[in-house]
Amino acid sequence: MSAVKPNILWIVTTQWRAQACGYAGDVNVRTPAIDALAAQSVNYAQAVTPHPFGPFARAALLTGVPSPANGVRDYFDPLPTNARTIAHALNEAGYHTAFFGKWHLAPKDRSEPLVGEAHARALVPPARRGGFAFWEGFEGGFQLNTPWLQGSRLAEPQPFAGYQSRVVAERAADYLSAQSAPWFGVISLEAPHPPYGAPADGFIPLAPAALQLARNVPRGGAAEARARTELAGYYAHIAATDAAIGRLVAALAADTVIVFTSVHGDMHGAHGLFRKGWPHEESVRVPLLIRHPRLVPQTSAAAVSLIDLPAMTRAWAEGGHWTGSPALARISMPSVVGLPDQCDREWQGARTPAWKCVVNADGSPWLCYDLTTDPLEQRNLADSDFARRCAAALV
Repeated sequence: MSAVKPNILWIVTTQWRAQACGYAGDVNVRTPAIDALAAQSVNYAQAVTPHPFGPFARAALLTGVPSPANGVRDYFDPLPTNARTIAHALNEAGYHTAFFGKWHLAPKDRSEPLVGEAHARALVPPARRGGFAFWEGFEGGFQLNTPWLQGSRLAEPQPFAGYQSRVVAERAADYLSAQSAPWFGVISLEAPHPPYGAPADGFIPLAPAALQLARNVPRGGAAEARARTELAGYYAHIAATDAAIGRLVAALAADTVIVFTSVHGDMHGAHGLFRKGWPHEESVRVPLLIRHPRLVPQTSAAAVSLIDLPAMTRAWAEGGHWTGSPALARISMPSVVGLPDQCDREWQGARTPAWKCVVNADGSPWLCYDLTTDPLEQRNLADSDFARRCAAALV
């Protein structure tokens, strides 16, 4: 007798760095739902994104192929229509596949502001929906309130009143709960991405002065002031999205396999830097929780990447478990994104739980850290024999 195929759900957020969870020790954050999920999950505490920027990471997450090999090299590149995704694989395995929320992989109008209704209402035609049998979402726009949704049951974009995370999660829960098993769903949320000052479903931001900042945020200047202001709103959006995720998880059967993660983090003033694209921990390390009824809850220090999720998911769909145990996780930025605060160069690197080495596009060492003794990355070992050996291996 063949094993029963489990229902599988990916919950994918945006800019939620690994450090910003209650279970991870952040004293500023309110994440009761995520903390409860963590207690039931394998917590990959050293998980990283393959690329700390949205479109590159999303393309890699869906295909299991890094950028630019998956066809996405530039921020405005769409996912090629012939790209094979996890949806195609699970369709063939007998699953009903469904996607909800932020897509960010369709053609984008370079002349329109990235924040606003133009990108939120941009049409994503069926051929651009990555092979999902059911699709309901939006291209982008960062409309954290009153999202515009389109798709399989919405021929034209329509606004839905309410907080984006709650609206998308509730509609997904209603749809998935009505499906016959087995199904595979992806719920993709923009929060806690900027604009951090947007209303957060009634959650009030903490007082900026009361926030406890990491030691690697410079004190006494513009970086500290900005970090405090932005983090106050960031944590409010995390609290609001945590509540939406809690209601979503409660609406699904207890034996549903649930993945919680984020496509990248945010520097929030660490090393005096902001936003993403940077190779530092605040940008590349992401939460990764996997609740599976046949996995024992524990904390894992494995060197995993979001690029491993398609292989993991295919194994679960076949009734087995992922047995991959990579020695290191590859990280890179395939191009420079010309937006304020973002990383100023192309780079590639590798990370293990013990060390991280990053090289410039020409192969020269840029950053090298011993994470066992320097988790806040305050001593760059790039001018060392170890870094030079790592650099030679990476190019």
